[in-house]
Amino acid sequence: MKPQFFVTILFATSLYWMYLLYAPFILAITIAALLAISTANIQTYFETIFKNKLFSALASSLLLAVLFFAPLGYFLATLTLHLNSLETQTYLKMEDYVRVFIETPPEYLLFLKPYALDALKDMDINNFTTNVLSITGTIGSFSAGFLKNAFLIIIFYFFAQYNGENIVKFLKRVVHMSIEETTLLSKELASVMSVVFYSIIATAMFEGILFGVAISFLGYNGLLFGIMYGFASLVPVIGGIMMWLPFMIYEFAVGNNGNAIFIASYSIVVISIIADTFIKPLIIKGINQRLLKEDDAKINEIIIFFAIIAGLATFGFWGMILGPAITAFFLTILKLFEARTHECENNNFEI
Repeated sequence: MKPQFFVTILFATSLYWMYLLYAPFILAITIAALLAISTANIQTYFETIFKNKLFSALASSLLLAVLFFAPLGYFLATLTLHLNSLETQTYLKMEDYVRVFIETPPEYLLFLKPYALDALKDMDINNFTTNVLSITGTIGSFSAGFLKNAFLIIIFYFFAQYNGENIVKFLKRVVHMSIEETTLLSKELASVMSVVFYSIIATAMFEGILFGVAISFLGYNGLLFGIMYGFASLVPVIGGIMMWLPFMIYEFAVGNNGNAIFIASYSIVVISIIADTFIKPLIIKGINQRLLKEDDAKINEIIIFFAIIAGLATFGFWGMILGPAITAFFLTILKLFEARTHECENNNFEI
């Protein structure tokens, strides 16, 4: 057996066992690496301040935890505690109220009464309570799993920031690509991911603050529901509706028609139309201008939009990061093929 074949077999075998060893952490490692790529300029900024890579990586990790994971952790923990504190009798009262509301709806909803009564026949009070309790348990287990994954991502993110430069240099030496191609690949992926990451953070915070401030005046927990709205707004088209519609229905149900109309009109006019349609593109444009240079990759916003949708549909929550990353990587590979094709054509023309 030739030595190169033996080395190849050893490499393939070790790669297989490495996969088995780190399979439970592949998603966390991937997310941490992409976040490190997205926030490389933050790491560079901290290095200019602290003059120490270790302290800079610690500061970057702490900032990521505060901006990204702390709000999500607060939201999931608070929501789980609230749901678990509700007694079974509360769910039964909710079911009774829904039944009465369907049987005697307001005049403007009378046309829906026949359809609602048909659906009411299939409702089982025991199944209703069981399903609600099951959903509560599912949210609780998801919260615990998310906090565990968030902790792992922060740890891997720290090591990616601390050793990232050495890892990139090593990969450039190992892969069978020219220095120009590896530089182009890393540069374009980093530029796209930076725009996506900062756009997500900025727009989620902006819309979450708008909704949280408004809802707090009605007596709700503005911090909790502002965080919920911020992350719900990441789901295109229907994200905001999933938040304000239940509030509107609840306020109508308890007789606070003014509050219900205010929530609906404020969410549609101020957040969906003014903020989402006019201000959000300006925020993304400002991020593009500040982060991207003239020779950096510029992927169309529509492509990024559909990449986020596809990522959320395929990978769940982390798809908003994985979707644009996969798309940017694919488009960059196509760009490399195009460059190599032009190079071959030029060589053939010279010959």
